[in-house]
Formats: sequence, structure tokens, C-alpha cells
Amino acid sequence: MKLLHIDASITATLSVSRTLSDAIVRRLRHTIPDLQVIRRDLYADPLPHLSLSNLPTSHPMAAATAESPDAAAASQAVLDEFLAADIVVIGAPMYNFTIPSQLKAWVDRILVPGQTFAYGADGVKGLAAGKRVILAISRGGIYGPDSPAAAAEHAESYLRTIFGFIGITAPELIVAEGLQMGPEQRGRALEAAHRMAEAL
Repeated sequence: MKLLHIDASITATLSVSRTLSDAIVRRLRHTIPDLQVIRRDLYADPLPHLSLSNLPTSHPMAAATAESPDAAAASQAVLDEFLAADIVVIGAPMYNFTIPSQLKAWVDRILVPGQTFAYGADGVKGLAAGKRVILAISRGGIYGPDSPAAAAEHAESYLRTIFGFIGITAPELIVAEGLQMGPEQRGRALEAAHRMAEAL
């Protein structure tokens, strides 16, 4: 079984989303024999913003130019990693109300017509159903559905949307929020999130 581990935080060892995604992967290594883990750190090894010249080679709009075969192949490798994974664990901090641009560049490589979704007479059909996706999300404030700031949350909601679009309709979430609202709130949030990781 293959697990793809994605991290996008820019804060290295200070990152809560990295700490949580690591805890999730450790738990799954413990519970799933022979788990093969592939890790992609989108901060240490960032992907460029999407362009016609670096679309995955299997994308219908890929531009095969003499200047871009390596860039297109690198994007295809990102897509192939995702397609090959049985489990995907993503550490996703919320920056400025949404996901980091590093993670958006990765998303742009996996939403590919004919590979992860297709349009037909009945609309869109997700082609990536069957994968287990676990999202480790960190937020400085409180943005849950019952909070006053819920309408400003565009990280969890965005990730739910894009994975639903490609057929993964029930991603698992571990959320630590209110992390910048004092040490007591931070401690409670971290404790609860780590309990959820251990319960996987």
C-alpha cells in the first residue's frame, strides 16, 4: 500500500500542520504493514505556478515545446504520485484565509481532465474515487461552521471541494484551530488534534 505525504507549511519545525501530518503518518505506519511512504515537501521543493509549458504531459492542453519537456515531465511525476497513492496525507495550514500557494500549485497538477475527472452528458465525473485522503489543517483563529468567522474559511472548504470534484467525497479531517488565541486555547487544540491522529 502506498501513502503520499504532502506538506506545505513555510514554518518548518514551528509548523502545527507538519507536526500533525507527521503524527498521522506515524500512526498509519504503525497500523498498516508494509506501508510505502512517498513524501513531497512543497516548501523545500516548490512547484512553479502553473503554465501551459509545465502542464502534466497527459493534460489535454499540454504544450509540447522544446523549452519545457523537463517542466512538463516534473508535473506529470506529481500527478503520477497522486494516482499511484492509496492514501494521501496533507498538512495544510490556513494562510490569509486559504491554502498556501505552494499547495495550490500541487492541486493544479492533480486536477487533470481524463486523469482525475471527466465531463460527460451528466456533468462532471470524479475518476479518483477510492483513495483515502486525510487533511491535517491548522488555523490561527476559529473558523468552524458555527463560528462568527466561518464565512472567511477558504482552506478546508476549498480542499473538500477539489477532492469531491475528483471523486473523493469524504476526506478525513484533523483540525487544530485557535492556535494564536493564547496558550490555553493552543494547548487544548493541539491535544485534541493529536488524540484524533492517534485514533486513526
